[in-house]
Amino acid sequence: MGQDVRSPRGPRCIALVGPFQSGKTTLLEAILARTGAIKNAGSVDAGTSVGDASPEARHHKMGVGLSAATTTFMGDSYTFIDCPGSVEFVHDMRAALPAVDAAVVVCEADEKKLPQLQIILRELEDLGIPRFLFLNKIDRANKRIRETLATLQPASRVPLVLRQIPIWNGDLIEGFVDLALERAFVYREHKPSEVIALEGGNLDREKEARFSMLEKLADHDDALMEQLLEDIQPPRDAVFDDLARELREGVICPVLLGSAARENGVLRLMKALRHEAPAIAETAKRLGASSQKDALAYVFKTVHLQHGGKLSLVRMLAGHLDDGATLQSASGEAGRVSGILAVNGAHDSKRPSAEAGDTVALGKLDAIKTGDTVSSGKTAPQALVQVTPAAPVLAMSLSATDRKDDVKLGQALLRLNEEDQSLTMIQNPRTHDIVLWGQGEMHLRVALERLRDRFGVNVKSHPPAIGYQETIRKSITQRGRHKKQSGGHGQFGDVVLDIKPMPRGTGFEFHEKVVGGAVPRNYIGAVEEGVVDSLAKGPLGFPVIDVQVTLTDGSYHSVDSSDLAFRTAARIGMSEGLPQCQPVLLEPIHTVEIVCPNEATAKINAILSARRGQILGFDTREGWSGWDCVRATMPEAEIGDLIVELRSATAGAGSFTRTFDRMAEVTGRAADQIIAAHRVAA
Repeated sequence: MGQDVRSPRGPRCIALVGPFQSGKTTLLEAILARTGAIKNAGSVDAGTSVGDASPEARHHKMGVGLSAATTTFMGDSYTFIDCPGSVEFVHDMRAALPAVDAAVVVCEADEKKLPQLQIILRELEDLGIPRFLFLNKIDRANKRIRETLATLQPASRVPLVLRQIPIWNGDLIEGFVDLALERAFVYREHKPSEVIALEGGNLDREKEARFSMLEKLADHDDALMEQLLEDIQPPRDAVFDDLARELREGVICPVLLGSAARENGVLRLMKALRHEAPAIAETAKRLGASSQKDALAYVFKTVHLQHGGKLSLVRMLAGHLDDGATLQSASGEAGRVSGILAVNGAHDSKRPSAEAGDTVALGKLDAIKTGDTVSSGKTAPQALVQVTPAAPVLAMSLSATDRKDDVKLGQALLRLNEEDQSLTMIQNPRTHDIVLWGQGEMHLRVALERLRDRFGVNVKSHPPAIGYQETIRKSITQRGRHKKQSGGHGQFGDVVLDIKPMPRGTGFEFHEKVVGGAVPRNYIGAVEEGVVDSLAKGPLGFPVIDVQVTLTDGSYHSVDSSDLAFRTAARIGMSEGLPQCQPVLLEPIHTVEIVCPNEATAKINAILSARRGQILGFDTREGWSGWDCVRATMPEAEIGDLIVELRSATAGAGSFTRTFDRMAEVTGRAADQIIAAHRVAA
């Protein structure tokens, strides 16, 4: 057996990923308990787990951000990163995955969760991260393992290779046979499994399943293929070497069995990680990090503590880092490390330094952000990772309950965005509200809870305003006259305006055709300003677009005329003229592209039709087995909470992107209702 494959290779970092409620945090508890990091495994339901320890996670009993905890096993250090399973919090997983040596995909034999599993496996496959599949809740299994594997295989683009088979006792699974070790084990609840004799029917099943495993390995090993063809049993060490090599090369995904709640299968998982998962040197090579003596690290998470300042969670890719060292990022931003902490859930402990492979939290790197590559060298490092947040799908308008907290709210939102770059803030220029965009209903709800509980800002929220506008259908000529006399100089401005509709999407044009100095040239700019003022709110209550206004005539007074007087005259002319131009309401129409499992496509089409959507067509999603892509146009007003209904119809897996297409007329009762509602709100 090659020592480079199975010998201890320093601190390892492993991601725990998987669909929502698959048991990732429970598995972390089992690992920590079995390796002695904690006395007893905690519980998510009881609020005693090391992972999911934030107040929001405790309240909702689900992962709403990643958790990290470190333990030791057979002399090696392991940091496990427990990633949220909900698609709404997937950005935390995407930011962390480049830093890990391998991933354990926790799943169960639930066909409904297959699309979520496919999303996660695709992410790992695209990043080239070695991955094990831990088939959890095996104690509840109600069908044969080969049936389960056949159900799960479509989610993976590489073969799922069974490493263990269950030992059945009637309808219950009481243990497993390890196909690589050729040993049988009986589960003992919250204790290590007990080795038993491999005999009888279990021996026959083991031989058949082991041969099937070796056949899949032989697809990438000619020597093994020859041995199988000649009916020669390969050496056990050679089988382990093949498993490790093919895992690292990403051509197989080994499958292990267990029950995290009962701590079954945990030691075999840990031994597989120890023997087969790559080490930091291979991870750094995958990221394209050049070998160097300087400290080199990747920042995969930013956390703002309520009273402890900013922490940057990093994976050390190379070198040695001391507390107090100065680090700089690829963009040239620099910061001095103020505290190095070992990560262990909510209970971090200080340490004097960090080495290659360590996963630690660094204090007070205010200029450094998630996704940065940082180095202690004299020159800025090359950026190794580019993490792009998914397009936001749901928005809400926010304002501080107490206006004196406006500045505090702005600062808190900036910190939230530092922690979670999939949150986006936009200032609405019309309403002056802050519009917070996120990945779904729970994502935004958790953001509001963090604003209140951690940053002390109470906010009011409501659906964001729809971008209604209005235009005109008819041309008219209108005079606007402003005359006021009140002691001293008066005010006088007089204009004649031609107001005309323009083709959709051409915007606003202003012209002047004044002859004979009826309006002096120095006042023409003020007339245009008055016209623009009036377009901010038309007769229906919305901004006016696609209008051409031409100043054709007017008059002035040598003493009483001024910029203000002509600006006011223009506003008067427009306010009197626009209602006569047959104003019409316009609503924004967007092109929507929805990706969904194909069994949900019919439901999606029905949802779109019920929301005034016009379906443009659908096709298979390129490169995604069992998925469709549906394209449609929809009014912006109907897209608001579309993601809630979409996720419900797709077991949490569907999503969409949208782009503005055009403004379209709204007439009749629908327009009357929109205008009336807007006037009430105003």
